[in-house]
Amino acid sequence: MYRLIKPLFFQFDPEKVHHFVVKQLNWFHNHFPFGKTILRSSFDVNIKGLEREVFGIKFRNPVGLAAGFDKNGEYIEALSNLGFGFIEVGTVTPLPQPGNDLPRMFRLPEDEALINRMGFNNKGVDTLAERLRLLKDKDKTIVIGGNIGKNKNTPNEEAVNDYIKCFDRLFDVVDYFVVNVSSPNTPGLRELQEKEPLMHLLNTLQQRNQTHEVCRPILLKIAPDLTNEQLDDIVEIVMKTGIAGVIATNTTIDRSALRTTDKVLSEAGGLSGKPLTVRSTEVIRYLSEKSNKAFPIIGVGGIHSAQDAKDKLDAGASLVQLYTGFIYEGPGVVKKICKELV
Repeated sequence: MYRLIKPLFFQFDPEKVHHFVVKQLNWFHNHFPFGKTILRSSFDVNIKGLEREVFGIKFRNPVGLAAGFDKNGEYIEALSNLGFGFIEVGTVTPLPQPGNDLPRMFRLPEDEALINRMGFNNKGVDTLAERLRLLKDKDKTIVIGGNIGKNKNTPNEEAVNDYIKCFDRLFDVVDYFVVNVSSPNTPGLRELQEKEPLMHLLNTLQQRNQTHEVCRPILLKIAPDLTNEQLDDIVEIVMKTGIAGVIATNTTIDRSALRTTDKVLSEAGGLSGKPLTVRSTEVIRYLSEKSNKAFPIIGVGGIHSAQDAKDKLDAGASLVQLYTGFIYEGPGVVKKICKELV
């Protein structure tokens, strides 16, 4: 079915189609007679052999939805019934912000890729926290990650305060945190990946974490464009700060792997999808081997098939996440991957 309707969807603006599709999915899940049952019977995955326990959290399967797809946590229940073992929301910032100017998302069908420069568009952490509180009161079984960032107008010297605000506000309503300092779409953000500011940021959040009776796992999301020397620093930082692990990787600014010659190549933003498959797996393998598997890694970047997921798990990932592959392959891809992973 998806193969029949995808060409129609791809005739329209990617961001507009995204909002249209998820709203229709949500309506079908919540209001169509037996909609939730139909989604579960068609797409949900309940296979005992797929259960994983990672950084103290039990996941019903290792395939999650990456941040960015549901920034404001509006569609978590419907998306979880498409088979995902966990849902990551955000990136969220302390204050609402509109993000970058439109258009800001572009398809590269020849490469099965996307370029986006969304710019952390979201409704703010207070809106997200309240929505997640209501969801947790209703269903505590869905594993939710909170991906946190800084507002565009917050200078890097004050960025730690933005992360603290998001951390404190979401602490009671998410299962784990992701510190996003690797998006290429917020000016200056990637400078926070440098060793000194990153150590300060993660140590501050860990100190905050340890004031609670139960700590939340904190993960760091990194760019695929880091050198081996920078990845060595990441391993050292994770070990020294004691955070739970790493998400590898975010989108890339590298265009060298693209086949398309379309003018969209000149668009600024982060590239995701199949051109990132190999590099993200390389980063996972490097981190895993360099650290001697000392911490869990969530693998993301160019997963379009079960083989892509297996490659990342074999390289050292404990869990994987989809985004662009989900858009290109359709909702059935999660169940297909899970069944082949067994």
